[in-house]
Parts: sequence; C-alpha cells; structure tokens
Amino acid sequence: MDKLTKEQRHKNMQAIRSKDTKIEILLRKALWHEGIRYRKNYKVCSCHPDIVITKYKIAVFCDGEFWHGMRDISNCTKFWHDKIKRNVERDLENTIELRDNGWIVLRFWETEIKKHLADCVAEVQRCIDARRRTIAIRRTRN
Repeated sequence: MDKLTKEQRHKNMQAIRSKDTKIEILLRKALWHEGIRYRKNYKVCSCHPDIVITKYKIAVFCDGEFWHGMRDISNCTKFWHDKIKRNVERDLENTIELRDNGWIVLRFWETEIKKHLADCVAEVQRCIDARRRTIAIRRTRN
C-alpha cells in the first residue's frame, strides 16, 4: 500500500514534470554552451523528443530511471508496473519510427546526465560530426 495520503500523493504526482525537467535543462545548457543549437520538445514524426537538432536530424531523449524502466519496479502496484511497461514500449516505438525516417536517436539516463554530462555532450557532438561528414560526402558526389 501507499505510505502517503491521497492528498500527499496527489501533490507529489502534480509536481512531476514532463517538460523542462532538471536533467533536460542541465543537458540543454551544456549543449548551448558548446554552441550546439537545438529545438526543445519539437514534434518529429509522432513523438516529441526532449531536444531536437533539426539541421542534423538528431533526436535526444532524457529519460528518468523510474519512468522509463531502469529501476527495479517489482514492488510497484500493477497500475504502475503496467504504466512503466507501456512507457518502455512507447520509447522503443518512437526510436524505431525516428530511425526509420533517417533520424539519429540518442537516449540518456538521468544518472548519465548528472554524473557524466561532458560525455553526453561529447556523444551529441560525435553524432553531429558524423552527419556533417555524411553531408559533405553527398555534396562531393553530386
């Protein structure tokens, strides 16, 4: 059973954000500082990645461990277990759809962003560099 009252649980759940989370803002600030320009929560295909670099077709998702199934949820109620399972399924569907449409999809876990922010930024930069090379090769062939 839940250790919180219904009102306490309601207040906690109301405070959980789906956009502009702390980890998103942390990663966005670091990318902006490196000169990487992006759009936030921009609709691509049928999903809304947290960060979208439209010029290079790169979609970045900042995933929380609990909501996206990294943490052990065996002690959760059936409702939460089903909800988190559906989140993980939707993540996979979004990734497949984006990749099928030529997008690079990056997913960073909350702890990755908090503990290894520079590595996350470097990964985004590597993907940008790879896309730049691909674009340059196409231009030389034409």
